Amino acid sequence: MHIKSFIQAALKEDVGPGDYTSLATVNQDAQGKAQLLVKDEGILAGVEMALYIFKEVDAALHVQTFMTDGASIQHGQVVLEVQGNAQSILKAERLVLNCMQRMSGIATYTRRMVNLLEGTRSQLLDTRKTTPNFRIAEKWACKIGGAANHRFALYDMILIKDNHVDYAGGIKAALEQAISYNQKHQLGLAIEIEVRNESELDEVLEIGGVQRIMLDNFSPGRLRDAIRRINGRFITEASGGITEKTLRAYGETGVDYISMGALTHQIKSLDLSLKAKKA
Repeated sequence: MHIKSFIQAALKEDVGPGDYTSLATVNQDAQGKAQLLVKDEGILAGVEMALYIFKEVDAALHVQTFMTDGASIQHGQVVLEVQGNAQSILKAERLVLNCMQRMSGIATYTRRMVNLLEGTRSQLLDTRKTTPNFRIAEKWACKIGGAANHRFALYDMILIKDNHVDYAGGIKAALEQAISYNQKHQLGLAIEIEVRNESELDEVLEIGGVQRIMLDNFSPGRLRDAIRRINGRFITEASGGITEKTLRAYGETGVDYISMGALTHQIKSLDLSLKAKKA
């Protein structure tokens, strides 16, 4: 989803036919200032998103930023100041905060996980385990935190998972059909396949035709053995039940990528607030 479309849909959800509280209490010509204040610690994300939101709400709003995405933040800091029509500031307030608080929470946790992999060759990946209609912001936050984005959606990669394999009738059938479909429709998409055990891995190694192999729910020891068997023929990815406690052990196996759904679905938002600034 394009950023503009996302913002328009979010404003429609929140504002509807009108922000009647602001319309009823604030003069339509009233001017105001507000500061976005930090009340937490972590990694800042969503500043650029906020600029898009303010512009969509009212292009005449003037925003001055003092911090950028990816910066370390502490309680009491001022991220930005917005000035202009008071009703417009109030209309934008909640969407700006909702995006920035959650994005900052995701970026903070992601940065912590990335730091745990320091010194290994493994790169952290996000997943599609995102909030419906908020994926654009959540994956953006993962990137700010230092992870790489996996596929954005179902259309930009062929990723054959366990259910696809079972419905297709096995590894061989799933791979052959995926390769054929990709070629027939001239999609040019990368193909990745998930394997659940060494037997399925052997089938993939025999057939080939993929760019990446996802090793699902392998222990670090089994993963290390599997990577040795793959021997650099394909890009490797570890997934399934990997936690903060086990992440480093997986990174030390030599796997290329590690995907963690927890980056987006087990997050505490950072505390930020937008406060009117008195003249």
